[in-house]
Amino acid sequence: MYQKKLPEDLECGITIAMRSFGGKWKPCIIDAIDKGFRRPSELHKVITEATPRVIDLQLRELENAGIVYKETGSGFPLYTAYYLTEKGESILPILSLMNSWGLQNKGEQPQKRSRVICI
Repeated sequence: MYQKKLPEDLECGITIAMRSFGGKWKPCIIDAIDKGFRRPSELHKVITEATPRVIDLQLRELENAGIVYKETGSGFPLYTAYYLTEKGESILPILSLMNSWGLQNKGEQPQKRSRVICI
């Protein structure tokens, strides 16, 4: 199994948050589930830029982090839906702020990427 060469700073809240719901598509998945797109096929149609495989992998990671839970129904065809947990719902205000900030600054492109260091 892969191990990182540098250990993560688990005393840093930003590191913990990014580990839980950071990633290219996780915030979009959380937002889509909140808006009512709960089945994997619905998420694949709404988030068209990501491949179905990536969405499925990130759903699994969100489930392992306790942010979403999967409900599976029996019968034919099988039914799978994802819902936000209480922990997942606590992320929604953060995503709302990220969305507001992004809309306010969508015309500006950052010149230089800097590394976030927690003190």
